[in-house]
Amino acid sequence: MVTPMHRTLQILQSSQVQLLADWIKALRAATTSQSAAMISDPELQAQCQEFISLLSAAASAGGVDDLSAEAWRPVKEFLAGVSRSRSRQGFSPSETAMFVMSFKEPLFANLRRAADGHDDAKLLVESWELLRALDQLGLYTTEIHQQAREELIRRQSEEMLELSTPVIQLWDGILAMPLIGTLDSSRTQIVMEALLQQIVATRSPIAILDITGVPTVDTLTAQHLLKTVAATRLMGAECIISGIRPQIAQTIVHLGVSLGDIVTKASLADAFRIALKKLGHSIAGS
Repeated sequence: MVTPMHRTLQILQSSQVQLLADWIKALRAATTSQSAAMISDPELQAQCQEFISLLSAAASAGGVDDLSAEAWRPVKEFLAGVSRSRSRQGFSPSETAMFVMSFKEPLFANLRRAADGHDDAKLLVESWELLRALDQLGLYTTEIHQQAREELIRRQSEEMLELSTPVIQLWDGILAMPLIGTLDSSRTQIVMEALLQQIVATRSPIAILDITGVPTVDTLTAQHLLKTVAATRLMGAECIISGIRPQIAQTIVHLGVSLGDIVTKASLADAFRIALKKLGHSIAGS
């Protein structure tokens, strides 16, 4: 059931100047962090004006009973933009929600002044329903803020994965990829793509996977390594695994994982020597 908001909307429109001034004052008092200083007064005023305008339009078109209605979509889209912007600027979730929540006090004060001490039951009901809608919108901003933070963390994780899988050209025809940390499915995909792209770009016949920085090797890790080696061979290059420490060798044996005819070495230096020999080169004195 759509609840009419005639009296409340009239008050919103007639006292908008005073309401806007009171709200901005309340916002500045509520957000004391350094991040709040990043928003200028003109920008904050423009955001507040737009929110009041969108709020009035949504309440006029669809009431405040169902915020999932189409009439409230512009309000939510606006608040989503504000929440994401504040998330990037370093606002906390509570500070972001305060953009909406701080509107309640000046709104209630203006509604009370409009009632002028009279017992207006209808206005009281309208006020309560609008304040309850503001609570829901405040919660919505925290949800969007959290989503924005999760998206940022996910992007940073992906960027870190890309940075942690560099492909180094040790010699003409010899590539090396030092792996550090856990090798899971998502990272294996990045490793494969980066390595195969460089094999194609440099036409290198030999690639060295160095797992010195991989703390542990379990069955899943070994399978990921085997997949990477298989993909490398399909591109016409041979793959050497270096960094096989004694404990890793024992683990692979206990797990019953067969590396087949894959060349393995204890160190990157040993693997590099083997790679040079396969290309017909040698290091003087070795």
